[in-house]
Amino acid sequence: MTIHKKEHRYIPFGIKLMLTYSLFIIIPVLLVGYAANVIFTNSIQERTREINHGTLEQMKDNINYKLEDMSRISGMLYFDSNLASYLRRYEEGWVSYEATTKQLLPRILTTIDAANNKMRLVIYLHNNTLPEIYHNYKDTDPLNAEGPLFDLYHIERIKDKPWYLDYPTERYGETMQWKQIEGDAKFGHISLLRRLVDMNDSTAVKEIGFVRISLRLTDLLESVDSEKIGKGTKIFAMDENRKIMFSSGDTDYKLGETLSEEKISNYWVIDEKIPQLNWHLIALVPTDIMEKATNEVRLWTILICLACYIVFSFAGLFISRFYSRKVSKIVRVLDSFQEGNFQKSINFKGNDEFTRISIALNEMGQNIDELIQEVYMTNIKKKEAELESLQAQINPHFLYNTLSSISRLAKFGEVDKLQRMVLDLAKFYRLSLNEGRTVIPIRNELEQVSAYINIQKTKFADGMQVLFDVDPDILKFTTVKLILQPFIENALEHAWYGERINIRIVGKLEGELITFQVIDDGVGIHPEMLRQLFDPVESLNVGYGIRNVDGRIKLHFGAEYGVMIVSKRGMGTSVIITIPAKTSVNQQERPI
Repeated sequence: MTIHKKEHRYIPFGIKLMLTYSLFIIIPVLLVGYAANVIFTNSIQERTREINHGTLEQMKDNINYKLEDMSRISGMLYFDSNLASYLRRYEEGWVSYEATTKQLLPRILTTIDAANNKMRLVIYLHNNTLPEIYHNYKDTDPLNAEGPLFDLYHIERIKDKPWYLDYPTERYGETMQWKQIEGDAKFGHISLLRRLVDMNDSTAVKEIGFVRISLRLTDLLESVDSEKIGKGTKIFAMDENRKIMFSSGDTDYKLGETLSEEKISNYWVIDEKIPQLNWHLIALVPTDIMEKATNEVRLWTILICLACYIVFSFAGLFISRFYSRKVSKIVRVLDSFQEGNFQKSINFKGNDEFTRISIALNEMGQNIDELIQEVYMTNIKKKEAELESLQAQINPHFLYNTLSSISRLAKFGEVDKLQRMVLDLAKFYRLSLNEGRTVIPIRNELEQVSAYINIQKTKFADGMQVLFDVDPDILKFTTVKLILQPFIENALEHAWYGERINIRIVGKLEGELITFQVIDDGVGIHPEMLRQLFDPVESLNVGYGIRNVDGRIKLHFGAEYGVMIVSKRGMGTSVIITIPAKTSVNQQERPI
């Protein structure tokens, strides 16, 4: 008897007890730790947001300060009534020269000196009597030139420029505009545009000049530094069309591009508007920077919870082991029972539930062992009886046919044939009986078939031809006896096609299987009959010999082995028999 052990994977009782114990202790600790972590992290994150937002707002304030400083400088010219009076004088010659050298130029230099950053001052004059004074920059950056940077031009130079024509209507003291014009974009500048007006005309504000103050964007936005917020932060200065005019930080964006929603999805966005420029200062703060501020709190929370978990786990493990040792002993006994060892017993001292369980297990093991032995022997005898019954059904059928042939030979006085048939019949039954064994060597099975064929040759003479094609490697294996003879007998009874029939017996080894084939060139089996042979209901009325052999093979070796038939009308039939390759002649039945 073979017992197949099935491995069971489960959590031991002691661990379950420990988990149950620690679960109700750990849950409150985890909940408190989680709540504390959420509160502190939210607080720290909010504080971090406020700090970052405040840093960006401070950058914006620094920019506004510089913008206001430029507005203040432009106001030194805008609100200078004396300057306006000189610009109104349309006199040539000495008067014009004196107005330029003693009034206009000193005021321009004073204005430039008042600036905190390097700048270029350009004044366009309506008064054509005043001379133009300008530098030849030769297509280079004007702010790279040495000395005070100012130029005086006549208004005719810009009167057709779109930026001049589109300049807003004047509101005294308020109208001014920051814009990139002429070569500003090329050199990275931005200009403050403002009129010079004459307020002596009571009916309207009259333009007498136009001021352009240019400075570098880098000077204006020098306070914009992504490192002030944190590593990985990107800061962009964007114009009213959301195009990038300036950037700080490691970025693959180019000036003039726009930010894509996809690329900023992983950032926290801070947006500060710069009203004077109509620009936006946008900071992209990586989420990991926000989380960095909370990592320490989260880490300490996790460590505290983990420490509590470890302490309670060890406490729970100690308590559970104290109560689970007896359960473990019971499990080991049950494992032994599962492996087929019912002799193992267990003894507990005391008078409690475990003692009663141990006594019951000991008695149960002894009873089961006795019952298994009894059932096993009963099943063995039952299977032997079934095989012997099937075998007994084959032999009388063959004997009846052979005795009929012997009777005909005796009737016609064919003594020699009669003698050979009787000898072959004796050999056949000697091999068939085989001292009562059901399983015989394949060599004996083939000898038995040869004896049967010799008997039939005595009967059919040259009308039948039998060819053996057997692999010698299969002779060392065993088989259930009488698995070939019934199919040869069927061929000789039902497959004749004319006065001759040819039968081929093939045996070969295919891996762990042995395959026999009984092939004839007879009339074949009608498709309907072939269907009935393998129909669970209709096969009760046909194909007795086939069912007998198939049943004995399956009973002894298993349902995966047996008989298969392939046949075609007018071409013959092939019977395929499959058995396992086993060598033990004395092998017992399949395990229960």
